[in-house]
Amino acid sequence: MPKTHKSSPPKTPTTKANRARRRRLLSALRDAVKKEKAERAERHAGISQAPRAGRPRARRPSRR
Repeated sequence: MPKTHKSSPPKTPTTKANRARRRRLLSALRDAVKKEKAERAERHAGISQAPRAGRPRARRPSRR
């Protein structure tokens, strides 16, 4: 016999508020990470374009 879906409990205002808060926090965190990544990429791009004093690099650093 196929199983029937169990209905979820009603959403309380507290639950809704907590979910909204968590969503907002995660969104802010994602934005911060995106901004930081962009800044970092920009910095690295600036470094690679500038001529290097002394012997040139033998190999590229790993992208980890």
